[in-house]
Amino acid sequence: MGFEETMIAGLRKHVDQHKFDHGHALVLSGGVGRGGAARLSARGALRIGAGLVTLGCPPAALVENASRLDAVMLQPVRDAQALYAMLEDRRISAVCAGPGFGLGAREAGFLEALIKLAGRRALPLVLDADALTLLARMPDGIPVLPVGSVLTPHEGEFARIFPDLAADLPSSGDAEARAQRRALVTLAAKRAGAVVLLKGADTVIAQPDGRVWGQDATGPRAAPWLATAGSGDVLAGFLTGLCARGINSFDAARWAAFLHVECARDFGPGLIAEDLPEKLPDVLRRLGV
Repeated sequence: MGFEETMIAGLRKHVDQHKFDHGHALVLSGGVGRGGAARLSARGALRIGAGLVTLGCPPAALVENASRLDAVMLQPVRDAQALYAMLEDRRISAVCAGPGFGLGAREAGFLEALIKLAGRRALPLVLDADALTLLARMPDGIPVLPVGSVLTPHEGEFARIFPDLAADLPSSGDAEARAQRRALVTLAAKRAGAVVLLKGADTVIAQPDGRVWGQDATGPRAAPWLATAGSGDVLAGFLTGLCARGINSFDAARWAAFLHVECARDFGPGLIAEDLPEKLPDVLRRLGV
C-alpha cells in the first residue's frame, strides 16, 4: 500500500474495540498561566484518536485547566515522585513534554526524571518546545532517550541542540538544498537515537536507521496559515496521540505532519491553532477514514 492507504488503514477504529485499545496519552503542562500550549497538544491527541488523554500539571494550575477542559482528564503532578506514580499505570502509552513547560531548574530536573522513568518502560516521548531547550542545556549532552521517542524542533531549536549541523543547514530551496537538509536531519536523528521532525515549509522527518521523509508544504500544498502561535503544539499533540495508539514513531511523525498540513489547507485564511484539531474530523472523513 502507498503512504495514504497505509495511513488511512492505521487510523481507522473498529466496532469491537474500546478506548483502552487506542492508548492513553499523557501531556505535561507548565504552571499557572502557562497551560494553553499543553491544552492545545492534549486536544490534538484526543482528536487524532487516542482513547484517553490526561493533562498533568502542577496542583496550583488544576482549577485553570479544569475550566478549559472536559473530555481531557486532569492529574496533579507535583514532582518526580508523583510522575513516577502516574507512569506505573501501564495503560499510559505515550508522553508529550515541552509545550508551555517552563525553563527553570525545577523543569530541567523534571525532564531528566521523565526521561529516566520513561526509559524503564520504553515509553515513547514527544519532546517539543521548552523540553528541547532544556535538552540542549544538559551539560552532558542528549541522554539516552526511550525507544520510539521524537524530537520536534523548529530551526532555532534545532540549532540549539545540534549547533554544528545547523551551521550547514540550508533553507528550503532547490533539490540540492533539500537533499542537504535531509542528510543533516538524518545525522541528527542518529546522534539523538530518536526520530527528529524538523518543522518548516519543507518539514523533514528522519529516523536513526537512516530512513527520511519530507513533508512539503509549498507550491500546490502551501499552508502559510500554519505560521500562527500554537500550531506546533497541536502538531505535537497529533504525534503523541498517534504514538499512544501504538503507531511506530516514524509513521506517527509522517502522518501527523501530513494531517497537520491538510487541516490548515482545508481551513485556509484566518486559521488559529485552536481550529486545527476541530478541522481534523472533516479531513479524516474526506480521506475515507
